[in-house]
Amino acid sequence: MTDTPQVLLAHHLKALKLPTFLREYDKLARQCAAEGVDHVRYLVRLAELELIDRERRMVERRIRQARFPAVKSLDAFDFKAIASLNKMLVLELARCEYVERRENIIALGNSGTGKTHVALGLGLAACQKGLSVGFTTAATLVHELMEARDEKRLLRFQKQLAKVRLLIIDELGFVPLSKTGAELLFEVFSQRYERGSTLVTSNLPFDEWTEIFGSERLTGALLDRLTHHVHILEMNGDSYRLSQSQKRRNTPKTT
Repeated sequence: MTDTPQVLLAHHLKALKLPTFLREYDKLARQCAAEGVDHVRYLVRLAELELIDRERRMVERRIRQARFPAVKSLDAFDFKAIASLNKMLVLELARCEYVERRENIIALGNSGTGKTHVALGLGLAACQKGLSVGFTTAATLVHELMEARDEKRLLRFQKQLAKVRLLIIDELGFVPLSKTGAELLFEVFSQRYERGSTLVTSNLPFDEWTEIFGSERLTGALLDRLTHHVHILEMNGDSYRLSQSQKRRNTPKTT
């Protein structure tokens, strides 16, 4: 019978979804007893541990739901390698106030300059700020939109996209779009206009976007919406990936 209180406590803590309480209460109780800490401060410490662990789990869940191809932070980005990139603007954007204002970001530059890394870093920052994020490439998104249309679930999929606070669309311009694909992608941008933030990376300057969408009218309407409230990240320069690869090759191996 001596174990009954512990069994009941474990049951109640599981029912209340307090896993950190359950894991830490006994060890922390012994620690607080040894330090002469009263019961109120003991409970404060225990509650703090639960809150910290809960926030960590929530961030991890948002990162999983974002479907990042890799988790990269801005701390790991070499800003010195891309002289055209405004570092102060990127760090300001990492505060995620632009998401609250429903503003957009467009990162433009030639291949290999770290546009995806910066997008991933800003996406991670948004997850850490408690915001929902979705990551996809333009080609993948168009494929998913066309598939949803064919399966008569396009409206539901569009609503899911509209709910995301920050939608990151990577590699716009790498693959030409069909007329239907361009129109479906335009709808995504249109539905998010002043309702949610969109981050786009592209290897093409704006005056070449007609090559992607195949219509000057559609491209003009899209740019009108996308650039109304926008932060432009200029990322032209030597390939960031190539320079990083060269650095690795030139680093002496330790034995």
